[in-house]
Amino acid sequence: MNKFIAVAGNIGVGKSTLVTLVSQRLGWEPFFEPVTENPYLADFYQAMSTWGFHSQIFFLTHRLRIHQDLLHHSGSVIQDRSIYEDAEVFARNLFLQGHLSERDYHTYHTLYQTLAGFLPPPDLVIYLRASVPTLLQRIARRDRDYERTIAPGYLAQLNDLYETWISNFVLCPVLTVPADDLDYVAHPRHLDLVVRKVEEKLTGKEVVMFAPDEVSEASD
Repeated sequence: MNKFIAVAGNIGVGKSTLVTLVSQRLGWEPFFEPVTENPYLADFYQAMSTWGFHSQIFFLTHRLRIHQDLLHHSGSVIQDRSIYEDAEVFARNLFLQGHLSERDYHTYHTLYQTLAGFLPPPDLVIYLRASVPTLLQRIARRDRDYERTIAPGYLAQLNDLYETWISNFVLCPVLTVPADDLDYVAHPRHLDLVVRKVEEKLTGKEVVMFAPDEVSEASD
């Protein structure tokens, strides 16, 4: 039976890398964030409070289309970032920063909840959890121009929102991966461990945890 997994987590945590490695290991189709120009983005950066709502509606529509495409794919798929975290983390952060008014945020979130109610959820969400120092190290390592100005406080706020979202997410099972301790690029045995936990979760095990001794054994 075909499966649909979404990989979630903060900026720099390693979502795209994990999607690539797991898809290669399991022979699944990876789906990455497509490069699509948001027609509101230039206006948004000039006047965030004026164009924040328009920009988020575009992203919501865009992610909804991607989610539908994944559901109709002929094989098993693994996705880099989901429709859920875009709304529950990034749009909410805009609201908390004052770039979305309470009225606009309420309208946006009500629309998102209504649409999400019609979407079949993934079979599994893999949540990559990492501390701000780890995120900053990995962001520096990939050295993207547009990420060089990301502040630690911004990443910390996103981490808080991710934790709130994932603790209340009940649409499908969640596998939380301790990304501070696991580096599946440098250590192939870490990838083995993650893939084994994914397979256990997909086969219906109620509780799947990364025990400290498993992590240390995989690092040896």
